[in-house]
Amino acid sequence: MGKITAAITGIAGYVPEYILTNEELSKMVDTTDEWIMTRIGIKERRILKGEGLGTSDIAVHAVNELLRKTNTSPDEVDMLICGVVTPDMQFPATANIISDKVGIKNAFGYDMNAGCSSFLYALVTASKFIESGSHKKVIVVGADKMSSITDYTNRNTCPIFGDGSGAVLVEPNTDGLGVIDSLMRVDGSGRKYLHQVAGGSMYPASIETVTNRQHYIYQDGQPVFKAAVSNMADTAVEMMNRNNLTPENLAWLVPHQANMRIIEATGNRMGLPKEKIMVNIQRYGNTTSATIPLCLADWEPVLKKGDNIIIATFGAGFTWGAAYIKWAYDGSKFAK
Repeated sequence: MGKITAAITGIAGYVPEYILTNEELSKMVDTTDEWIMTRIGIKERRILKGEGLGTSDIAVHAVNELLRKTNTSPDEVDMLICGVVTPDMQFPATANIISDKVGIKNAFGYDMNAGCSSFLYALVTASKFIESGSHKKVIVVGADKMSSITDYTNRNTCPIFGDGSGAVLVEPNTDGLGVIDSLMRVDGSGRKYLHQVAGGSMYPASIETVTNRQHYIYQDGQPVFKAAVSNMADTAVEMMNRNNLTPENLAWLVPHQANMRIIEATGNRMGLPKEKIMVNIQRYGNTTSATIPLCLADWEPVLKKGDNIIIATFGAGFTWGAAYIKWAYDGSKFAK
């Protein structure tokens, strides 16, 4: 029997129905479609509407679809990790809430917050449980309701973010498919450039924090942009070099969808043509933990067994990293 690796055996994505266009945003803040497209590359984003709805409500759609597609019973799942920045509440974990809503009873689970890198951090973590032999079916969710912490009076941040979710099923493989290599990094000194000031134990919610609008995303764009470009590209190129991957034998780059210019810079450093780079930022915006699984879900029909894929990410923290995955199945089998 060969070495056990963790293979993605199914994927599903979901975005809310409501579409917030650049035209509508331009009526809310001083911005234009041209300004947003030139600087970020986003045309529209999806927003979850409805009182009392949270991240778990978006995630449940993706998880239920994943269970259906892979013919998996909730009782078979023995672990669920949710990468999330906007949990339903401080506790319990959104992973627990999702599990309850989809009927998963025989698993344990928890949330993982690594900013926009949350999904990849969670996927790499799940792969270790699979490789150890302790778990057979792990669901990794990436989901966020970013509209809940977006200040729609701030033209620098409100065009960037949207709501969405994606989920993958991870299972053991002995044919050399799945997560082959990963490189994850953190530099906590970058936290001052991208964070949410209030809502935690340092500055609990109060009249003052709400009045001062400190429960929204704070981002100093230029330092974040520079760090994202260099770190995403560096780790992606290192992943190529240490696994003997070339622009010719690499099928796809799956980059975090934060900014079109960051995506292009990473692809250029890797020597990849645009045709090999998954991009859907124009449709969904930055859905934070959900961008990578949403890309994989959108491209699933053209993914082939044995495809060499690199996932690259960057997020608040700063966190960043890359993973090399050898795709485990022909996505066309799930084509509708």
